[in-house]
Amino acid sequence: QVELVESGGGLVQAGGSLGLSCAASGRTLNPYAMGWFRQAPGKEREFVAAIRWSGGSTYYADSVKGRFTISRDNAVITVFLQMNSLTPEDTAVYYCAAARYNRGTLYITRESGYDYWGQGTQVTVSS
Repeated sequence: QVELVESGGGLVQAGGSLGLSCAASGRTLNPYAMGWFRQAPGKEREFVAAIRWSGGSTYYADSVKGRFTISRDNAVITVFLQMNSLTPEDTAVYYCAAARYNRGTLYITRESGYDYWGQGTQVTVSS
């Protein structure tokens, strides 16, 4: 079984920065893509960013474009999310996800496009 472990969450003031990482362990994983989703209190989980493992194409939600950057480390199957210019609206539990298969480009921004999920890490942005 594949396990995804997130780290790097915490409390930051508005305008600040925070970096998240997600490392895959367990069964050998050769992902098609890895991504980040988030869920704020009382809201549904939403797509944040994703990266195709081969080629490195990136995808972002409109709400984070220009502020967040997703990157990867091929050698250790780890994905990173650098978050800048944070606002209280970014407060949420952030989840890492990995897709084993290519289900099509449309699915890279959808929960149903992913096979494995991390436990989540809390990000809180104070005003």
